[in-house]
Amino acid sequence: MNVPMSWVKEYVDIDCTTKEFMDKITLSGSKVESLTEMGAAVTNVVVGKILKIDKHPEADRLVLCKIDIGSKVLQVITAATNVFEGAVVPVALDGANLAGGLQIKTSKMRGQLSEGMLCSVEELGFTTNDYPESPEDGIYIFQEEVEPGSDVLDVLQMRDDVVEYEITSNRPDCFSVVGIAREAAATFNKPLKFPEIKLIESAGGDINEMVKVEIQNPELCYRYVARAIKNVKICPSPLWLRHKLTASGVRPINSIVDITNYVMLELGQPMHAFDIDVVKGRHIIVRNAAGNENFITLDGQERVLAPSMLVISDTEKALAIAGVMGGENSKITENASAVLLESACFNGVNIRLTAKKLGLRTDSSSIFEKGVDPNMAMVAVDRAAQLIEELGFGEVVKGTVDCYVGKREGWQLNYSPENINKLLGTNLTAAEMGGCLKRLGIESKGNIAYIPTYRPDLLEEADLAEEVARIYGYDNIKTTLAAGTPTVGRKNSQQIILDAVIETMVSCGLCEAMNYSFESPKVFDKLLIPAGDKLLEAVKIINPLGEDFSVMRTQTVNGMLQSLSTNYNRRNGSAGLFEISKTYVPKSLPLKELPVEEDILTVGMYGGVDFYNIKGIVETLFDRIGVNKVKFSQVKGLPYMHPGRSAEIAIGGSPIGFVGELHPLVKENYEINSDTFISVINLTKLMPYASLNREYKPLAKFPDIKRDIAIIVKEGVLAGDIESTILENGGGLIEKVTLFDVYRGPQIGVGMKSAAYNIVFRANDRTLKDSEAESACGKILMALEKSFGAVLRDK
Repeated sequence: MNVPMSWVKEYVDIDCTTKEFMDKITLSGSKVESLTEMGAAVTNVVVGKILKIDKHPEADRLVLCKIDIGSKVLQVITAATNVFEGAVVPVALDGANLAGGLQIKTSKMRGQLSEGMLCSVEELGFTTNDYPESPEDGIYIFQEEVEPGSDVLDVLQMRDDVVEYEITSNRPDCFSVVGIAREAAATFNKPLKFPEIKLIESAGGDINEMVKVEIQNPELCYRYVARAIKNVKICPSPLWLRHKLTASGVRPINSIVDITNYVMLELGQPMHAFDIDVVKGRHIIVRNAAGNENFITLDGQERVLAPSMLVISDTEKALAIAGVMGGENSKITENASAVLLESACFNGVNIRLTAKKLGLRTDSSSIFEKGVDPNMAMVAVDRAAQLIEELGFGEVVKGTVDCYVGKREGWQLNYSPENINKLLGTNLTAAEMGGCLKRLGIESKGNIAYIPTYRPDLLEEADLAEEVARIYGYDNIKTTLAAGTPTVGRKNSQQIILDAVIETMVSCGLCEAMNYSFESPKVFDKLLIPAGDKLLEAVKIINPLGEDFSVMRTQTVNGMLQSLSTNYNRRNGSAGLFEISKTYVPKSLPLKELPVEEDILTVGMYGGVDFYNIKGIVETLFDRIGVNKVKFSQVKGLPYMHPGRSAEIAIGGSPIGFVGELHPLVKENYEINSDTFISVINLTKLMPYASLNREYKPLAKFPDIKRDIAIIVKEGVLAGDIESTILENGGGLIEKVTLFDVYRGPQIGVGMKSAAYNIVFRANDRTLKDSEAESACGKILMALEKSFGAVLRDK
């Protein structure tokens, strides 16, 4: 928010430099972002009076002007056509600096000396909106007599220090000049001179006989105050008013509109003015918009309104979008003879949603969305009426129309000086605390603070403690040691395991990737996911950046494949990536509660790798985090994975993920012309089985016995099932089983394969006999024959 220092000084006596002011008010809680010195770029420009004009002897379009600047008479050459003898104009002298970095030097033009330059308002850094009396194309001419030699910036009131504040959304009271002045008064312990409002209702009559106001939705409009002005004069505003608007970043328009903007900036209460003659039936209705209601706003754009939006209307049509912008059909024109001043209080959330849906965020909506004090509405409309009367822009009709649904009253907060001192580390008395609060306009009696309605952020004792601290002065609070028992922060077991997962992936040569949680619904087609699949039930984003980011992901494969595709298409010969991210699976649609979020580890590789590389990484991870009894089995129901080269990962019969090669069609969809391997592990489901605790055992005291067996089984028999059968029938003597060879060939037969295993037998309490190992092998072969029809290979 931009606030001119000259405006603040009208309400608070400030006797320090702007730099000191900025430092102190920042320390008291109103953070200053920047300082702009208006007019600083323009130097050495004075008022001059044209004494004589002669034609340039060598140029038809140039004239020689003899100009009195007080101390001497200069000759200035100009091509301007609107100058005349006796005109008082701005003159840039030798060495002057103008807006845009232009520098003026004495020079000769066609053989004649020019000792300066005559200036337009644009060359001084302003526009014709700021000075409407200036010509569109020509030199600025003063309308009144001004002493030659005077500084132009002072005469035109172009100098000011404009301070930009960062106002947090919980302090709507500071979105006004009076709000900043109140903070300044508290900071410097000076009285606040609130604008004195004395209203003369010179037009007579009664507004209640002229206008009727009806609020149809009191949940969205808390208060609506209206005043009527007759005999309106539409003209440019006075220079002092235009200067304040310009310095605050608001463009001057005309007398009535400028005053409503002035009051908005001064008091933080947005206002609007209607041409009363266009209000059909003289009946103002605050209602919700009709479905697909078309409305043309003041910027000339036609907008389609939704039923959730609030409008100000008459009996036939909408006149304004409440709290956002007025309509083209009710704007103040030069022909307006009577206007209706609106000062209302609307629901901030509704105003924000309306402005966002329409893409129409205005000064008014930005204030309303923070929350406006409804008790300021009457003050603001009276202030606007007062200024209109005082400046001769109209006559005020007697009375107001005030529809106030449930008047907002101030509230009380109990506080304990002891608690506040303990919280702040101070030793203030109750009287000193009360004094700090009183400087902010908060009265207190005993241990009760009476909160004014313009401070909605004060809701509990801690809020009062903050007010006391910042007014007492943070720099006055002495440094003290923290009280209480210190604790040592540490990671929980799941966070430690997650760190181990990341370390393992990196140690395996993978790079971490990060992808968006938002995806396009088109990715399901790229992944060959069929209709009716649970993965298609995704949470849709209400206000997406675009279709490519319109749903929340239910799987992580797409993000990984996008990253691999980017690497491949940028000619990276190989890539190995991992990502730890979340999926968002709704319990039901439409969404009634938050979706289920699970942590997912996704690994992707291509280039010089095969199934066993990525499976080895998965097994290394399980070994690192202490996960045992993992079973790999043939995967089913994953359309984006190769049906014969993928495996489901399960623990205790519960699936936790999968590993394998990507389906060829999916590779084409992602433009990856290389064998690609993917593994997805649900870390949320894996965590209960993980442990970093290690059980150490002494080295074996007794020797082992090794046996190799080769069996012939059908092609479809899984190696993991064979291994499980061997372990189950080893009589508790098997220490390790390793598959070391798989053979397919004519000696074995079509549809058959040979699998060779190395089995290590060992007893922990004795030296094992060969007969015991042979007996165990016999039982194993019988079990394999029974379960899989296995035959011992003899050659």
